[in-house]
Amino acid sequence: MKSKTVAAWLAFVGGPLGLHRFYLKGLGDMLGWMLPMPTALGLYGIQRVQQLGQDDSLSWFLIPLLGFTIAGCCLTAIVYGLSTPEKWNQRFNPGAPQDAAAGATHWATIFAIAGALLIGAGSLMASIAYSFEHYFVWQIEEGRKISQ
Repeated sequence: MKSKTVAAWLAFVGGPLGLHRFYLKGLGDMLGWMLPMPTALGLYGIQRVQQLGQDDSLSWFLIPLLGFTIAGCCLTAIVYGLSTPEKWNQRFNPGAPQDAAAGATHWATIFAIAGALLIGAGSLMASIAYSFEHYFVWQIEEGRKISQ
């Protein structure tokens, strides 16, 4: 039996590592194995900023990958948590009755949804702001080069 609460918490906390995908679909899930890649690239971008400073253009691309991955996994946690017990059990517990306890919503599920909404929205907005800020700074610098 695949628990909706466990899946929501795994998507929220361990989503960027693909833990929720492995829980629900097993170790053969290719998307679960691919999720750590943008996470690692984003962490590498943060490391580049710490070493090379804010002017590193490669980190401008890499850091938002981490933020968008976190936001996507938080959205997945919200979708898992808000699914109805009937729909959850039909999809992930096909042999169980429609009202099996694994698909029920508990307070722990609600806390996972609330945390995912908070962290996911913050991560998404920070990633968008970081991307646009560095893009527009780059555009201003290129404009100055052309005008000289």
